[in-house]
Amino acid sequence: MILVVVETGADGATITSLETLTFARLLGAQLGTQNVAALVPGTVDDATTVREQLAAQGVETIHHAGGQRMERYCAAAWAAAIESVAPDYVLAAGTPRGSEVLAHVAARAGSSMAANVVDIVSTNPLTVSRQVMGGAVYEEMRLEGRPTVITVAGHAVEPADADRTSDPAWQDFEPELGEADLVTAVVRVEEGEADDTSALTGARVVVGAGRGVGGADEFEELLELTNLLGGTLGVSRVVTSLGWRPHHEQIGQTGSRISPDVYIACGISGAVQHWAGCQSAKTIVAINTDADAPMVTKADYAIVGDLHEVVPAISEELRRRAGLGAATGRG
Repeated sequence: MILVVVETGADGATITSLETLTFARLLGAQLGTQNVAALVPGTVDDATTVREQLAAQGVETIHHAGGQRMERYCAAAWAAAIESVAPDYVLAAGTPRGSEVLAHVAARAGSSMAANVVDIVSTNPLTVSRQVMGGAVYEEMRLEGRPTVITVAGHAVEPADADRTSDPAWQDFEPELGEADLVTAVVRVEEGEADDTSALTGARVVVGAGRGVGGADEFEELLELTNLLGGTLGVSRVVTSLGWRPHHEQIGQTGSRISPDVYIACGISGAVQHWAGCQSAKTIVAINTDADAPMVTKADYAIVGDLHEVVPAISEELRRRAGLGAATGRG
Protein backbone atom coordinates (compact mmCIF):
# COMPACT_ATOMS: atom_id res chain seq x y z
CA MET A 1 0.00 0.00 0.00
CA ILE A 2 1.14 3.52 -0.82
CA LEU A 3 0.18 5.97 1.93
CA VAL A 4 0.24 9.74 1.43
CA VAL A 5 0.25 12.08 4.42
CA VAL A 6 -2.21 14.85 3.57
CA GLU A 7 -1.92 18.26 5.20
CA THR A 8 -5.14 20.26 5.32
CA GLY A 9 -6.29 23.81 5.93
CA ALA A 10 -9.38 25.96 5.59
CA ASP A 11 -9.61 25.14 1.85
CA GLY A 12 -9.14 21.41 2.24
CA ALA A 13 -6.01 19.55 1.20
CA THR A 14 -2.99 21.74 0.51
CA ILE A 15 -1.74 22.11 -3.06
CA THR A 16 1.53 20.36 -2.21
CA SER A 17 -0.39 17.40 -0.75
CA LEU A 18 -2.44 17.13 -3.96
CA GLU A 19 0.82 17.18 -5.93
CA THR A 20 2.13 14.38 -3.73
CA LEU A 21 -1.00 12.31 -4.35
CA THR A 22 -0.47 12.71 -8.09
CA PHE A 23 3.16 11.64 -7.67
CA ALA A 24 2.01 8.63 -5.61
CA ARG A 25 -0.25 7.52 -8.45
CA LEU A 26 2.68 7.74 -10.88
CA LEU A 27 4.73 5.62 -8.49
CA GLY A 28 1.86 3.16 -8.16
CA ALA A 29 1.56 2.84 -11.93
CA GLN A 30 5.23 1.86 -12.16
CA LEU A 31 4.91 -0.55 -9.23
CA GLY A 32 1.76 -2.07 -10.71
CA THR A 33 -0.64 -1.05 -7.96
CA GLN A 34 -3.54 1.37 -7.73
CA ASN A 35 -3.83 1.03 -3.96
CA VAL A 36 -3.16 4.60 -2.84
CA ALA A 37 -4.46 5.57 0.59
CA ALA A 38 -4.29 8.83 2.53
CA LEU A 39 -3.56 9.66 6.14
CA VAL A 40 -5.23 12.85 7.34
CA PRO A 41 -3.96 13.72 10.83
CA GLY A 42 -5.55 15.98 13.41
CA THR A 43 -8.54 18.29 13.19
CA VAL A 44 -10.06 18.69 9.71
CA ASP A 45 -11.89 21.96 9.07
CA ASP A 46 -13.90 20.69 6.07
CA ALA A 47 -13.99 16.91 5.86
CA THR A 48 -16.45 16.95 2.96
CA THR A 49 -14.13 19.01 0.77
CA VAL A 50 -11.13 16.89 1.69
CA ARG A 51 -13.00 13.69 0.86
CA GLU A 52 -14.07 15.11 -2.53
CA GLN A 53 -10.53 16.20 -3.33
CA LEU A 54 -9.07 12.81 -2.44
CA ALA A 55 -11.81 11.00 -4.35
CA ALA A 56 -10.76 12.95 -7.46
CA GLN A 57 -7.21 11.74 -6.82
CA GLY A 58 -8.36 8.10 -6.85
CA VAL A 59 -7.66 7.50 -3.16
CA GLU A 60 -9.25 4.27 -1.97
CA THR A 61 -9.14 4.76 1.81
CA ILE A 62 -8.79 7.84 4.00
CA HIS A 63 -7.36 7.14 7.44
CA HIS A 64 -8.26 10.03 9.73
CA ALA A 65 -6.01 10.02 12.79
CA GLY A 66 -8.07 11.96 15.31
CA GLY A 67 -8.69 12.22 19.00
CA GLN A 68 -7.79 14.80 21.62
CA ARG A 69 -4.08 13.96 21.56
CA MET A 70 -3.92 14.58 17.82
CA GLU A 71 -5.46 18.05 17.94
CA ARG A 72 -2.06 19.71 18.18
CA TYR A 73 0.66 19.12 15.62
CA CYS A 74 3.25 16.73 16.98
CA ALA A 75 5.67 15.08 14.54
CA ALA A 76 6.22 11.95 16.64
CA ALA A 77 2.47 11.46 17.11
CA TRP A 78 1.89 11.78 13.37
CA ALA A 79 4.66 9.24 12.80
CA ALA A 80 3.01 6.85 15.25
CA ALA A 81 -0.25 7.21 13.34
CA ILE A 82 1.54 6.30 10.11
CA GLU A 83 3.11 3.26 11.77
CA SER A 84 -0.31 2.02 12.85
CA VAL A 85 -1.50 1.97 9.22
CA ALA A 86 1.59 -0.08 8.25
CA PRO A 87 2.17 1.11 4.67
CA ASP A 88 4.76 -0.30 2.28
CA TYR A 89 5.46 3.17 0.92
CA VAL A 90 4.82 6.47 2.69
CA LEU A 91 4.98 9.82 0.93
CA ALA A 92 4.51 13.40 2.05
CA ALA A 93 5.05 16.83 0.55
CA GLY A 94 8.50 18.28 1.19
CA THR A 95 7.07 20.92 3.52
CA PRO A 96 8.52 21.58 6.98
CA ARG A 97 5.89 19.31 8.54
CA GLY A 98 6.09 16.64 5.88
CA SER A 99 9.88 16.48 6.12
CA GLU A 100 9.87 16.39 9.92
CA VAL A 101 7.21 13.70 10.20
CA LEU A 102 8.76 11.39 7.63
CA ALA A 103 12.19 11.75 9.23
CA HIS A 104 10.56 10.38 12.40
CA VAL A 105 8.97 7.54 10.40
CA ALA A 106 12.28 6.54 8.80
CA ALA A 107 14.15 6.70 12.11
CA ARG A 108 11.54 4.62 13.94
CA ALA A 109 11.45 2.00 11.17
CA GLY A 110 15.19 1.99 10.52
CA SER A 111 14.56 2.49 6.82
CA SER A 112 16.07 4.87 4.29
CA MET A 113 14.46 8.17 3.34
CA ALA A 114 14.73 10.25 0.18
CA ALA A 115 13.90 13.94 0.52
CA ASN A 116 12.93 16.44 -2.20
CA VAL A 117 12.26 13.75 -4.80
CA VAL A 118 11.34 14.95 -8.30
CA ASP A 119 11.22 11.76 -10.38
CA ILE A 120 11.19 7.96 -10.33
CA VAL A 121 14.18 6.50 -12.17
CA SER A 122 13.39 2.79 -11.80
CA THR A 123 11.48 0.43 -9.54
CA ASN A 124 13.73 -2.65 -9.39
CA PRO A 125 15.29 -1.59 -7.12
CA LEU A 126 13.37 1.61 -6.43
CA THR A 127 15.63 4.48 -7.50
CA VAL A 128 14.58 8.11 -7.39
CA SER A 129 16.00 11.45 -8.50
CA ARG A 130 16.11 14.14 -5.86
CA GLN A 131 17.25 17.71 -5.46
CA VAL A 132 20.27 18.48 -3.29
CA MET A 133 22.44 21.55 -2.70
CA GLY A 134 19.41 23.80 -2.71
CA GLY A 135 18.24 22.41 -6.05
CA ALA A 136 21.55 23.12 -7.81
CA VAL A 137 22.31 19.39 -8.16
CA TYR A 138 20.23 16.27 -8.78
CA GLU A 139 21.28 12.89 -7.45
CA GLU A 140 19.93 9.38 -7.87
CA MET A 141 19.18 7.48 -4.67
CA ARG A 142 18.33 3.81 -4.24
CA LEU A 143 15.83 3.04 -1.50
CA GLU A 144 15.80 -0.20 0.43
CA GLY A 145 13.79 -1.49 3.37
CA ARG A 146 10.18 -1.02 4.37
CA PRO A 147 8.47 1.24 4.63
CA THR A 148 9.99 3.23 1.78
CA VAL A 149 9.95 6.89 2.87
CA ILE A 150 9.80 9.76 0.35
CA THR A 151 9.14 13.49 0.51
CA VAL A 152 8.19 15.04 -2.81
CA ALA A 153 9.66 18.39 -3.84
CA GLY A 154 7.15 21.19 -4.29
CA HIS A 155 5.82 21.39 -7.87
CA ALA A 156 7.73 18.27 -8.96
CA VAL A 157 4.47 17.34 -10.71
CA GLU A 158 1.28 19.16 -11.57
CA PRO A 159 -1.66 18.06 -9.43
CA ALA A 160 -4.03 16.16 -11.69
CA ASP A 161 -7.22 14.20 -11.15
CA ALA A 162 -7.04 10.45 -11.58
CA ASP A 163 -8.44 8.68 -14.65
CA ARG A 164 -10.85 6.96 -12.30
CA THR A 165 -12.44 8.70 -9.37
CA SER A 166 -13.17 6.74 -6.21
CA ASP A 167 -15.59 6.67 -3.33
CA PRO A 168 -13.03 6.44 -0.54
CA ALA A 169 -13.94 5.01 2.82
CA TRP A 170 -13.36 7.48 5.66
CA GLN A 171 -11.92 5.57 8.62
CA ASP A 172 -11.59 7.42 11.92
CA PHE A 173 -9.11 6.04 14.45
CA GLU A 174 -7.12 7.18 17.46
CA PRO A 175 -3.50 6.04 17.27
CA GLU A 176 -1.93 4.55 20.37
CA LEU A 177 0.48 7.16 21.65
CA GLY A 178 3.01 6.98 24.43
CA GLU A 179 4.21 9.95 26.46
CA ALA A 180 7.40 10.01 24.39
CA ASP A 181 5.26 10.67 21.29
CA LEU A 182 3.91 13.87 22.84
CA VAL A 183 7.02 15.49 24.26
CA THR A 184 7.18 18.18 21.56
CA ALA A 185 3.98 19.69 20.19
CA VAL A 186 2.70 22.96 18.78
CA VAL A 187 0.90 24.76 21.59
CA ARG A 188 0.02 28.04 19.87
CA VAL A 189 -0.29 29.33 16.32
CA GLU A 190 -0.22 33.06 15.70
CA GLU A 191 -1.42 34.60 12.46
CA GLY A 192 1.30 36.58 10.70
CA GLU A 193 1.21 40.17 9.58
CA ALA A 194 -0.54 41.04 6.32
CA ASP A 195 2.78 41.19 4.47
CA ASP A 196 4.28 38.10 6.15
CA THR A 197 4.98 36.18 2.95
CA SER A 198 6.80 33.14 4.29
CA ALA A 199 4.96 30.39 2.39
CA LEU A 200 7.55 30.26 -0.39
CA THR A 201 7.76 26.55 -1.10
CA GLY A 202 4.10 26.21 -2.07
CA ALA A 203 3.69 29.53 -3.90
CA ARG A 204 2.64 29.62 -7.55
CA VAL A 205 3.95 33.17 -8.03
CA VAL A 206 6.92 34.66 -6.21
CA VAL A 207 8.08 38.27 -6.45
CA GLY A 208 11.75 38.49 -5.50
CA ALA A 209 13.53 41.53 -4.10
CA GLY A 210 17.26 42.25 -3.99
CA ARG A 211 19.63 45.03 -3.07
CA GLY A 212 18.24 47.08 -5.96
CA VAL A 213 15.09 47.79 -3.93
CA GLY A 214 17.13 50.40 -2.10
CA GLY A 215 16.10 50.13 1.53
CA ALA A 216 13.86 48.67 4.19
CA ASP A 217 11.13 51.24 3.50
CA GLU A 218 11.08 50.68 -0.27
CA PHE A 219 9.01 47.49 -0.45
CA GLU A 220 5.52 48.97 -0.82
CA GLU A 221 5.50 48.67 -4.61
CA LEU A 222 6.71 45.07 -4.54
CA LEU A 223 4.18 44.09 -1.90
CA GLU A 224 1.42 45.64 -4.00
CA LEU A 225 2.54 43.66 -7.05
CA THR A 226 2.70 40.52 -4.91
CA ASN A 227 -0.87 41.06 -3.72
CA LEU A 228 -2.17 41.78 -7.22
CA LEU A 229 -0.65 38.53 -8.47
CA GLY A 230 -1.82 36.52 -5.46
CA GLY A 231 1.79 35.62 -4.83
CA THR A 232 4.44 35.58 -2.14
CA LEU A 233 7.38 37.89 -1.51
CA GLY A 234 10.88 36.43 -1.44
CA VAL A 235 14.23 38.15 -1.02
CA SER A 236 17.92 37.64 -1.63
CA ARG A 237 20.43 37.00 1.13
CA VAL A 238 21.79 40.55 1.07
CA VAL A 239 18.31 41.89 1.87
CA THR A 240 18.08 39.80 5.03
CA SER A 241 21.71 40.52 5.93
CA LEU A 242 20.96 44.24 5.78
CA GLY A 243 17.96 43.70 8.03
CA TRP A 244 15.45 44.95 5.46
CA ARG A 245 13.29 41.79 5.60
CA PRO A 246 13.11 38.69 7.87
CA HIS A 247 15.18 35.60 7.13
CA HIS A 248 12.16 33.34 6.51
CA GLU A 249 11.59 35.21 3.23
CA GLN A 250 15.08 34.41 1.93
CA ILE A 251 15.46 32.42 -1.29
CA GLY A 252 18.70 30.61 -2.02
CA GLN A 253 21.16 28.01 -0.87
CA THR A 254 20.84 29.14 2.76
CA GLY A 255 17.16 30.02 2.41
CA SER A 256 14.17 28.41 0.71
CA ARG A 257 14.20 26.54 -2.58
CA ILE A 258 11.23 27.57 -4.67
CA SER A 259 9.52 26.11 -7.75
CA PRO A 260 6.76 28.57 -8.68
CA ASP A 261 5.10 28.91 -12.05
CA VAL A 262 6.49 32.44 -12.24
CA TYR A 263 9.38 34.08 -10.42
CA ILE A 264 9.80 37.85 -10.89
CA ALA A 265 13.28 38.84 -9.69
CA CYS A 266 13.46 42.57 -8.99
CA GLY A 267 16.82 44.19 -8.42
CA ILE A 268 18.55 40.82 -7.87
CA SER A 269 21.96 40.28 -9.46
CA GLY A 270 21.58 36.50 -9.46
CA ALA A 271 24.55 35.18 -7.51
CA VAL A 272 25.00 31.42 -7.68
CA GLN A 273 23.66 30.97 -4.13
CA HIS A 274 20.40 32.71 -5.05
CA TRP A 275 20.14 30.91 -8.39
CA ALA A 276 20.34 27.58 -6.53
CA GLY A 277 17.11 28.50 -4.79
CA CYS A 278 15.09 29.76 -7.76
CA GLN A 279 16.26 27.88 -10.83
CA SER A 280 13.39 25.37 -10.60
CA ALA A 281 10.86 28.11 -11.38
CA LYS A 282 9.02 27.37 -14.61
CA THR A 283 9.32 30.95 -15.86
CA ILE A 284 11.77 33.56 -14.59
CA VAL A 285 11.34 37.27 -15.27
CA ALA A 286 14.20 39.59 -14.30
CA ILE A 287 13.92 43.34 -13.73
CA ASN A 288 17.31 45.00 -13.37
CA THR A 289 19.22 48.09 -14.50
CA ASP A 290 22.25 45.92 -15.36
CA ALA A 291 21.78 44.13 -18.67
CA ASP A 292 24.75 41.88 -17.89
CA ALA A 293 23.59 40.75 -14.44
CA PRO A 294 23.54 36.93 -14.18
CA MET A 295 19.82 36.95 -13.36
CA VAL A 296 19.09 38.94 -16.52
CA THR A 297 21.17 36.68 -18.77
CA LYS A 298 19.66 33.49 -17.31
CA ALA A 299 16.03 34.64 -17.15
CA ASP A 300 13.37 33.58 -19.64
CA TYR A 301 12.33 37.23 -19.94
CA ALA A 302 14.17 40.37 -18.86
CA ILE A 303 13.28 44.02 -18.47
CA VAL A 304 16.29 46.32 -18.27
CA GLY A 305 15.20 49.29 -16.21
CA ASP A 306 14.64 50.76 -12.76
CA LEU A 307 12.35 48.46 -10.78
CA HIS A 308 10.76 51.51 -9.14
CA GLU A 309 9.52 52.53 -12.59
CA VAL A 310 8.83 49.08 -14.04
CA VAL A 311 7.00 47.49 -11.08
CA PRO A 312 4.43 50.32 -10.65
CA ALA A 313 3.76 50.21 -14.40
CA ILE A 314 3.07 46.45 -14.21
CA SER A 315 0.82 46.94 -11.20
CA GLU A 316 -1.08 49.73 -12.93
CA GLU A 317 -1.76 47.49 -15.92
CA LEU A 318 -2.89 44.66 -13.65
CA ARG A 319 -5.26 47.02 -11.84
CA ARG A 320 -6.61 48.30 -15.17
CA ARG A 321 -7.31 44.78 -16.43
CA ALA A 322 -8.95 43.87 -13.15
CA GLY A 323 -11.08 47.02 -13.17
CA LEU A 324 -9.50 48.33 -10.00
CA GLY A 325 -8.85 51.95 -9.11
CA ALA A 326 -5.50 53.65 -9.12
CA ALA A 327 -3.09 52.88 -6.29
CA THR A 328 -2.33 55.34 -3.55
CA GLY A 329 1.19 56.40 -2.65
CA ARG A 330 4.29 56.44 -4.84
CA GLY A 331 4.05 55.07 -8.39
